[in-house]
Amino acid sequence: MEKKQIVSPRQRAFETERATLSPYACHAEDSAGRLREEPLCQFRTCFQRDRDRIIYSNSFKRLKGKTQVFFAPDEDHFITRLTHTLDVSQIARSIARTLHLNEDLCEAIALGHDLGHTPFGHVGERVLNSLSSCGFLHNQQSLRVVDVLEEDGKGLNLTQEVRDGILNHKISGTPKTLEAKLVSVADRIAYINHDIEDAIRAGVLKDADLPSGPVKILGGRTRERINTVVADIYENSYGKADIYMSAPVEQAIAELRSFMFERVYELSNKSMQERAMRLLSKLYEYYVAHVDELPARYLLNLEKDGKERVVCDYLSGMTDKYAINLLERLFIPTTFSLGEVTR
Repeated sequence: MEKKQIVSPRQRAFETERATLSPYACHAEDSAGRLREEPLCQFRTCFQRDRDRIIYSNSFKRLKGKTQVFFAPDEDHFITRLTHTLDVSQIARSIARTLHLNEDLCEAIALGHDLGHTPFGHVGERVLNSLSSCGFLHNQQSLRVVDVLEEDGKGLNLTQEVRDGILNHKISGTPKTLEAKLVSVADRIAYINHDIEDAIRAGVLKDADLPSGPVKILGGRTRERINTVVADIYENSYGKADIYMSAPVEQAIAELRSFMFERVYELSNKSMQERAMRLLSKLYEYYVAHVDELPARYLLNLEKDGKERVVCDYLSGMTDKYAINLLERLFIPTTFSLGEVTR
């Protein structure tokens, strides 16, 4: 009797993509591949495998200890860089499902897009960018994390499509796939709306402070605003080769974003922002002068990339709490017992 050929789960996933995805979607079997060739997984597509590598990475685990907007809050329900990342993933996957785009690719890009973010949010990014002659942008650092820093210098060896999405998730980016463009849009949807929630929770804003125009178009509550935008993208993008919003919704989001920069990102918590800037500046100056004290895994890149870059690698990978504790260990004198003094 002829033995029945068993189709691998990966091949069945390819068949499902061919049968269900939009003609404008990125199919896993058409991926441009990885920086280094490696054997294929029997069970997962390349994008599913990328997602898993990101989730199990140390950089992803540390996102739970990194600021989104408000530093080291006492209240448990403020957004961290990790919960923001999960928000972006959920929104991107929801929209991808309605548009028949590749959910796995969206999820992998979303989970990896902020891996290179600094402690203390965008304040940390600005500090390192101003101090380092090689500059610092979190999207570029996120790509460096997955290419160079993870796995003791070997990197995660992600697919070209995921790498492109991570690098180009900022508004100024030029992503090559619709999935990557969708993640960029989902990032804005997530941080604007959930940062509003945090600002209200922190007492920086009240519901009545939100500009009336965007509220009238998008809604007064987070779930209403997100639902309005998701529905608008579906209505304007289905069956098309781009991600579109209607002009009123796009303008409303832009107004909310400008409002948040004016009232929250730039003005709120100024004292904490200034202290975070001094803290990171002090650590940067110390390690540039004492680069040999960096952990060994960062020194692997010293000769190739120079001390400023590897110091940025080390500092940007820290959680808020780790950076604070490190400053204390380096610069704050500890008490001692008189009995321990040698005479």
